[in-house]
Amino acid sequence: MNSSDQTVGQSNTSPMQHTLRWWPAALLLVAMVLLRKLPDTMEAPSILIFMLGFMGPAALAMLIMLWWLFASRASWKEKGIGFVAVALIGVVAISLCHFTILKGMGIVIFVIPVGVAAFALPLILLANQPLLRLPVAIVGAVIGFGYWDLLQSEGVNGKFVTNFKWRWEPTAEENYLNSLASKAPGNALETNEPAITLASSVWPSFRGASRDGKLLGVSLAEDWASSPPKLIWKSKIGPGWSSFSVAGNRLFTQEQRGEKEAVVCLNAETGAIVWEHEYESRFWESVAGAGPRATPTIADEGLFSLGANGILTCLNASTGAQVWERNIQTDANRKPPMWGFSSSPLVTEGVVIVHAGGKEDKGILAYDAKTGESRWSTASGDHSYSSPQAASFDSITGVLMETNAGLQFISAKDGSKIWQYDSPIQNYRALQPLVLGNSILLANSMGEGTKKLSVSLDGDQWSIKEEWATRDMKPDFNDFVEHQGSLYGFDGSIFASIDLATGKRQWKKGRYGNGQVLLLCDAGQMLVTSEAGELVLLRADSKSMVELAKFPAIEGKTWNHSVVVGNHVFIRNAEQAACYELPTR
Repeated sequence: MNSSDQTVGQSNTSPMQHTLRWWPAALLLVAMVLLRKLPDTMEAPSILIFMLGFMGPAALAMLIMLWWLFASRASWKEKGIGFVAVALIGVVAISLCHFTILKGMGIVIFVIPVGVAAFALPLILLANQPLLRLPVAIVGAVIGFGYWDLLQSEGVNGKFVTNFKWRWEPTAEENYLNSLASKAPGNALETNEPAITLASSVWPSFRGASRDGKLLGVSLAEDWASSPPKLIWKSKIGPGWSSFSVAGNRLFTQEQRGEKEAVVCLNAETGAIVWEHEYESRFWESVAGAGPRATPTIADEGLFSLGANGILTCLNASTGAQVWERNIQTDANRKPPMWGFSSSPLVTEGVVIVHAGGKEDKGILAYDAKTGESRWSTASGDHSYSSPQAASFDSITGVLMETNAGLQFISAKDGSKIWQYDSPIQNYRALQPLVLGNSILLANSMGEGTKKLSVSLDGDQWSIKEEWATRDMKPDFNDFVEHQGSLYGFDGSIFASIDLATGKRQWKKGRYGNGQVLLLCDAGQMLVTSEAGELVLLRADSKSMVELAKFPAIEGKTWNHSVVVGNHVFIRNAEQAACYELPTR
């Protein structure tokens, strides 16, 4: 072969050796973006859509690295240097991530896909620049992986979109703990005030005495432009998704304080701390963050609370002194479920009842309300973010419990089964079952909709039948309310109404995120707490959505249930608590 032939051969092979086959990587990058955005296109994505949106980009990132090694047309030297560089950069960056990203799914959801994408993009754009593309791609990987070392996660919103802040910024919890240093607990119950009992409580437990979110005797003025809610007090509060229980001028709630959980009594008129009961316990997970999930319950025997790690306490409601304590992790021989123990205690017939989800007969536990001694336990689903509630069907009273296994109705005296409705799901249930006479509304999560069941007793045989199932009302952890034959609540993140007779949608319009709702029965009004901390007054109208008024109340993600007592509303989230005087008519 002469020199001219060699020259021709080199010119023919040079472009193939030095220009990358870039289009497979480009297609994979586009697919990564589309998969990540997929859950955002739906109001109530299914678990499959979430998995595709969150896990899919990481799988495609692995395919991009396989493209680089086996289908990119780069030299083996270039491939080897690039692969080792990405691996080392990724390992170092991941080891330096903040624990809120490291312990959650952030590594898979964000760090790996973005890091690999930042490596691949320069290779695509500089595919025909052999001397430049790999150095730029390595710098891109440093930026793509290293960026996440600068951030911390504040959890997600109701659509599972993660909120980030700079790593060096203090968290709301840290700011709150600093503020506590200048606060001293106020005086306990003054001697001239009556003892706190169930009779003195206007809102004794989670979502009220019947746990249905209904309020009697309140009618709000509907012109908030001229008469807006009046701020009475606003203060910092520790992380937690508890609501309030209320007796007299005392509010009871739960919060996280560093490595301790706390049950706190506040003065309803000022927001000042009256007393606090702390104990060693910290629960944190990447979705909702730190803090208790349940709400304290007021009873004649005391104030009962359940922490996210399973610490069950009975306190003197007037002073905060501990009467007894149990650990349901120990009693049920199980670890907390994914999002913590969330069962607001039910006190009835002398026992306090909580859901634990242990194996065999350790699903639901009952303790003597006065002494804390174990009274009975019974089998149940292995996880639930709902709470037991008292109910009655065909004049038979008992305890209704909603879990991942379905619904069960048991005796409060000994835990024996009255009836059971099997409806297993793979994910979770978080709402309270809504009892309407001999009918029950059972909600699923993750876009699976709502069922209406009818319960009847014929002789000694119970019958539970499905009246309808609908996807026109797809709540997740957002409880709903009933008024005059219509159901009102959140269909995904949009407020909606369905016909209780058919399950068919009547309207869907209000974009309030994943909030909560109270029904003011006498006025036919609904007070919605939006996910952004707004108070929204709606008319309970089956024909159309009628928004009467809206007011920004607190800042930050608000999943907690608000409470209305008289003309005052008490609202909180994981950062702030506030009291507003509402205009009444």
